[in-house]
Amino acid sequence: MSFEKLGLLPALLETVKAQGYKIPTPIQAQAIPVILEGRDVLGGAQTGTGKTAAFALPVLQKLNETGRRSKHPRCLVLTPTRELAAQVGESMAVYGRKLPLRSTVVFGGVGINPQIDKLRRGIDILVATPGRLLDHCGQRTVDLSQVEILILDEADRMLDMGFIHDIKRVIKLLPGERQNLLFSATYSNDIRGLADKLLRDPVMVEVDPRNKAAEKVDQVVHPVALKEKKVLLAKLINDGDWQKALVFTRTKHGANRLATYLEKGGIGAAAIHGNKSQTARTRALSEFKQGKLKILVATDIAARGLDIAALPQVVNFDLPNVAEDYVHRIGRTGRAGSSGMAISLVSADEQKLLRPIERLLGRDILVENIDGFEQNQADKDEETFVNFNRRSPGQKRGRYSKPRQSGAGRTGGNSRNSNHSRARSGSAGNR
Repeated sequence: MSFEKLGLLPALLETVKAQGYKIPTPIQAQAIPVILEGRDVLGGAQTGTGKTAAFALPVLQKLNETGRRSKHPRCLVLTPTRELAAQVGESMAVYGRKLPLRSTVVFGGVGINPQIDKLRRGIDILVATPGRLLDHCGQRTVDLSQVEILILDEADRMLDMGFIHDIKRVIKLLPGERQNLLFSATYSNDIRGLADKLLRDPVMVEVDPRNKAAEKVDQVVHPVALKEKKVLLAKLINDGDWQKALVFTRTKHGANRLATYLEKGGIGAAAIHGNKSQTARTRALSEFKQGKLKILVATDIAARGLDIAALPQVVNFDLPNVAEDYVHRIGRTGRAGSSGMAISLVSADEQKLLRPIERLLGRDILVENIDGFEQNQADKDEETFVNFNRRSPGQKRGRYSKPRQSGAGRTGGNSRNSNHSRARSGSAGNR
């Protein structure tokens, strides 16, 4: 199927073509016609599936075709993070540049006055984080009474971040008659409850089941003593000549410490998390995308929704507490048909976090020891360490036999799974 067959305006087709996209992704092929019909949508899609274009293109077309002009926003997009809001806003501007529609983005961490000026000049599309949007509502600098389309992007993360009450407050400010689009990577009971209250006779659009993204990425676990993680990561970066990698830590302080350690070792790195100013976060992300920094160290919340083209490696410096967050993390690589590697540096005390991840994936992750970085005796004496001595996929040996050692001068095991030692290239899908 081509974009032409989806019923999009010539102006939109031109912008899509200019972005280098020829064939719609599955989520775009399913969602665009339904949204154009005016139906409510419950969409399920992982990062990197082209989800943003799936709602941006038809929304731009619908707003343009009505011909109605209003000083107040006619479409409201709510996102969980500042970075995602900025990316959605950029997509709206890029795809809609040939249409007479105005859009802007509002989020916290930056001055509110420039946002007020843009809102007063009038807009058609408003992309916002819930907290800053409610600030504007409280100051009466935005009027939501003309909203025709409401979009909740990455709704599951908004609920995880405690935005449910803010979302409900925003919904009360909207007209009762409107089109509603809810996109979520997972369907918890809370998400289903929100969908039941928000959506009217919705069309279910779902692609890429929750563990599908993980199946597209080569994955490996490196057992390592907790105190040696930073050293091992630096070795992998240097030996493999990595040019771009996203590294996840569990805490903000951990992200800061790791970025500082890498910088002192001559590896360009920066950390992004909730305690960083928006200016610092934007600068770090920009320098990373431009190749000025090799390593971006992030917490899960700060990295949610990041759209980074051609990302060869994702590293779990700390395993996430929630198994599904692992899938979200590694979904940043191996996108749009490009290859990718997900590396997890796992200490003995993290074994309890690895098991549910493997249950979610439905398979074991390959375990590779690296010479000189095997876990120390104290780790080995712990009961949890026995779980590392297991059969790796494709190997005919007892589950509790000794893991293979990597060969001399190598940073991984067999050649099939040591690709992370060199940078890879590829193109990212529509966002």
